[in-house]
Amino acid sequence: MVNYRERIIALWTTFLLGTLFHTQLGLMPLFHGLSVAESQHASQMSDISVILWLMLGFFTLPILAIIATSFTESKRYRVLHFALTVFYSVMNLLHLVADLFVQPIMWYQITLMVILLLIGLLLNLVSFQWMKLQPKSNKPQPKLTSPHS
Repeated sequence: MVNYRERIIALWTTFLLGTLFHTQLGLMPLFHGLSVAESQHASQMSDISVILWLMLGFFTLPILAIIATSFTESKRYRVLHFALTVFYSVMNLLHLVADLFVQPIMWYQITLMVILLLIGLLLNLVSFQWMKLQPKSNKPQPKLTSPHS
């Protein structure tokens, strides 16, 4: 039998690791004395606090999804989870498109974003299959007997 929950947890974990690497990859030029692409100039932390809170939310929701997926199989959660995976796929696609407008285009980042989008689409598929799965029945299992008893 297919264990959708294990697959979903593995895909979310892989997605989170890829997202972290995307951030790290963007900062790697700093370690070599080069500048990084800037989206806005900030002079203090409060200038970017909204971005930091959004990033925290973007990382926290998959973490919570991993935990919830490991503890529940309710139909309501599976529907909500599928919607979350679709939201993340849309966000990844928008981010990929936005990265194409950063000059110069960092093709290694684009490649990573395409990989993350593919992981997200696979997560959509597995999550959809899990959502459509009929809940386990609570019927008692038949008692196994041996012909030699």
